[in-house]
Amino acid sequence: VFSDGSVWPSIRVADAQKDGLDAIAVTEHIEYQSHIDDIPHPDRNRSYELAKKYAGKSNLMVVNGTEITKNMPPGHSNAIFVKDVNKIMNDDYMEAYKAARKQGAFIFWNHPHWIGQSKDGTVNISEEVKELINKRLLNGVEVTNERTYSDQAIQAALDHDLTMIGTSDVHDLVDWDYNIPHGGHRPVTLVFSKKRNQKDLKRSLFQGRTVVWYNNLLIGRNEWIRPLINASLTLDSAGYYKNYELAIIKIKNQSDARFILKNKSEHEFYQHSDLVEIEPHTVKQLAIVAGKKLSNFDLEFTPNRVAPFFLICFNAISLDEITDFLFKEAMATEVLSIILLITISTASLFNFALSLAISAIFQAN
Repeated sequence: VFSDGSVWPSIRVADAQKDGLDAIAVTEHIEYQSHIDDIPHPDRNRSYELAKKYAGKSNLMVVNGTEITKNMPPGHSNAIFVKDVNKIMNDDYMEAYKAARKQGAFIFWNHPHWIGQSKDGTVNISEEVKELINKRLLNGVEVTNERTYSDQAIQAALDHDLTMIGTSDVHDLVDWDYNIPHGGHRPVTLVFSKKRNQKDLKRSLFQGRTVVWYNNLLIGRNEWIRPLINASLTLDSAGYYKNYELAIIKIKNQSDARFILKNKSEHEFYQHSDLVEIEPHTVKQLAIVAGKKLSNFDLEFTPNRVAPFFLICFNAISLDEITDFLFKEAMATEVLSIILLITISTASLFNFALSLAISAIFQAN
C-alpha cells in the first residue's frame, strides 16, 4: 500500500511465513505512488520498517529495497540491500542507480519482457541497459515475473553474466494470485548461500548462485541445478521381485517439486504407463519388465516438451551403502527434460548403482 499494493506489510510478512520463505525483499516503487493521497509517507523506508517489525524475531529475513521506476529504456529495476531509499530518489535514472550502488545494493532489471514496457513482449538490450551492465550498475535480470516467463530474458542473463531472478511481484494476497490452496506456488528465487544471513545471501546473489522456481519449472545454470537435484532424488532400493523376472526399483523424491518422467528405454513397466510422476516427498516404485534376470540394464526417461538452448546435467547421486557409483556428463538441447539412467547390478547378492541425468529446467510442482 506504500506504492501500488493492496495489503499492509503485516499481511506480506504473514504470507511469507506461511509459505516457509527464508527471506523477502520489500520493494515499493519510488516514482509510482497510487495511494499517496490516502497514505502519505515522506519516509520511503516505512514499508520495510513495518515489515521488519512484524517479522520480529522469527526466522524470516526482511531485506530493504525499492523499485527504481523509469520509462524504457532502461525501465524498472529493483535495488535490494539498500540502507536508505530516500537517498536513491532522483529524476536521472543513472544517478538513481549510482546512489543505490553506493549503498551496496544488488540491482536487477525487472520484467524486461512486460508488455507495459515492451509492447511485443520481447527483451531489448538497449544501449542504456548495456551501459548499466558495463558499469556494474545492473547485476541481475528477472527471467520470470508474476505469471510471465521469457526465454529472451534467460538468454540475456547467459549472454551478459547476469544473475537469474524470479519474483512473485505480488500486489494482493499471494493465495489469490497463485492459487496456493489448490497446489499452486508463487515464483521464487532459490539462492545457494553458505550461511543463512543477509550478508551471505547478498554475496551469493552477486555471484549468480540462483535457481528460479516458476510455474512447474526450475530455471538455472547447470552448476546450481546440479546440487539441487543431488539433494532431491535418491535410489531407495533396487532388485528383483522374489523368483520372478521383474526388476523392482524405488526412487525417493525428497524435494517440494514434482518430477514428470517419460520412459524412452526398450523396457516396459508392469504397473505404469511410460509416463511416470514422482510427487514431492514420496517414494515411487517401478516394476520393470526385463524379459529375464539381467546382470544390468539402463532405463532412459525424457519428457515430451523441448526447447532450444539449455544444457542437460548428468548428476551422480551419493547413496549410502550403494556401490558401483556412476557419474556421467553430457550436453543436449532439450530443456524441460529429465533423463534418468538406472543401472542395476546383480553380482553377488545385489550391488546397486544409480546415475541421474536432469536438465537445467525440469517440470516441477
